[in-house]
Amino acid sequence: MNGALWLSQIFLSIVFAYSGWMKSTRSAPELVAIGQTGVEHLSIPVIRFIGLSELAGVVGLLVPWYTQIMPSLTSIAAACLGLIMIPAGVIHYQRNEKRTVWVNVMLFLICSFVAYGRWN
Repeated sequence: MNGALWLSQIFLSIVFAYSGWMKSTRSAPELVAIGQTGVEHLSIPVIRFIGLSELAGVVGLLVPWYTQIMPSLTSIAAACLGLIMIPAGVIHYQRNEKRTVWVNVMLFLICSFVAYGRWN
């Protein structure tokens, strides 16, 4: 079980690090061009906030459990990243992007697995 949780944490960290980095450094048109269409009508400060939140979540997914310093933060980070997937899924559903909605659902389920599995 521990191995599956670590693989899930690493996978989520890669996904959210990429997404967070892009949202923290790219313009809205650039993000839409690379497939992050959910940010199309958001302001740059909101996009940056989401990106930085995702990057903070990546740190929360890995560091607390690895160092065993406040390891419950790993569950909280996973739960918060999972919560981000709910409005993301709604936005993509409204845009009729069914494939992306399924990606959001899968990420939500993996985040839920980590949040539950790492809860003490």
